Amino acid sequence: MGKISGFLEISRELPPRRPVAERLKDWQELEGKLSDEKLQSQGARCMDCGIPFCHKGCPLGNIIPDWNDLIYRGRWKEAIDRLHSTNNFPEFTGRVCPAPCEEACVLNINNDAVTIKQIEKQTIDHAFKEGWVVPVPPSVRTGKKIAVVGSGPAGLAAAAQLNRAGHSVEVFERADRIGGLLRYGIPDFKLEKSVVDRRLEQMRQEGVVFHVNANVGAGVPVADLRAKFDAIVLSGGATQARDLPIPGRELNGIHFAMDFLPQQNKKVAGDTVSNQLVATGKNVIILGGGDTGSDCLGTSNRQGAKSIHQFELLPKPAESRAASGVAPWPNWPMILRSSSSHEEGVIRDWSLNTKRFTGDADGNVRQLHGVRLEWKKGDDGRMQMEEVPGSEFTLDCELVLLAMGFLGPERKGMIGELGVDLDQRGNVVVGEDYQSSVPGVFACGDMRRGQSLVVWAIWEGREAARSVDAHLMGQTFLKASPDW
Repeated sequence: MGKISGFLEISRELPPRRPVAERLKDWQELEGKLSDEKLQSQGARCMDCGIPFCHKGCPLGNIIPDWNDLIYRGRWKEAIDRLHSTNNFPEFTGRVCPAPCEEACVLNINNDAVTIKQIEKQTIDHAFKEGWVVPVPPSVRTGKKIAVVGSGPAGLAAAAQLNRAGHSVEVFERADRIGGLLRYGIPDFKLEKSVVDRRLEQMRQEGVVFHVNANVGAGVPVADLRAKFDAIVLSGGATQARDLPIPGRELNGIHFAMDFLPQQNKKVAGDTVSNQLVATGKNVIILGGGDTGSDCLGTSNRQGAKSIHQFELLPKPAESRAASGVAPWPNWPMILRSSSSHEEGVIRDWSLNTKRFTGDADGNVRQLHGVRLEWKKGDDGRMQMEEVPGSEFTLDCELVLLAMGFLGPERKGMIGELGVDLDQRGNVVVGEDYQSSVPGVFACGDMRRGQSLVVWAIWEGREAARSVDAHLMGQTFLKASPDW
């Protein structure tokens, strides 16, 4: 694939990011693009490696070597067709996926991986620019009606596939706009919402019906969906945030990340947000070192925070795969990762435990009280934390953002009314066919597997769609994803 000697002659290259001082003044995407010629050169680096382990790294099984080669040869139209054959939304994954495919790239054993994610992003953007992404409505309708509850990447993927199979699909979203976390979880500087909207318009023209402000289990009775639709797909995500039950948690100024981030997205969209949570002029502490914490960081910096600290309970990861001593290639390594938001200003620290918060006479948080930790392997082989004597500290703060992950779907409302079985983590239990314990009710995405990546969500939606189609029609012709 690509140029036979390309990986020997051409170095990995990514487009420059806009300068920090410039990008902190707006909410636009911060990454640029390579010229078409440079992108084709990057495609030329893809080796004829025999066994393309990038396939294993990608849950969608994207046919990466093929479209790398096509881009190298300037065959853009064929490249986007190949990319769309496994991925409904390459414009999403090309922007916000952490690219496990690149970690599994054969070149990554002793060199720099192929710029797979950048090639994917620019291929789909080029296709939209050229007008190649057009509605493809089904030629025949089956007469079957399906309700998809939740409009994140899993729900959208399921809806797109089921609609292409000829079923009538309606998507129910409790928020005021379609997109789930794509809309109200990911900041615009990582994913501008016009990118989401252009894909939604294609789906509308193909026949998918979207309902907003439609909270199934509250304003929309579950019984109505059961009576009206032949199948229901649950794709509402893992929206129950992990809390921090310590003294002082009740103080004003301590909020979940998902109470903070959507408000700024609404404001960028032109909405008026009353009593908006903002970091302007405040000492901010973010608890949690993952992607959500990074999004809180970038948002706080753009709002003009006075200072920002980001704390993680776990130890600081190793700087490289080799230094970690675990997760050998092609597995995903748990190493230190710094996002674009970390370039913009933050004090990061690890192995810290928050003990309590204290506030002022008006009930507003003013200080975090914490302690340093030492992690040791216990008798059972598991890592256990011990407080370091004398390491107690106090830090001023006026805003604390809890970004410590999610604990599965919300139990009240739809899940409770349907009566579907849940596993020990609170996720919906399904069989190999993605069908829950309630016949005709399917589940996919984070609601089924727990908090995960956008690429896994799309894969889950596609697989659930295949199962729904087979359940309703006795067979399915929807393309199967690889069984990794």
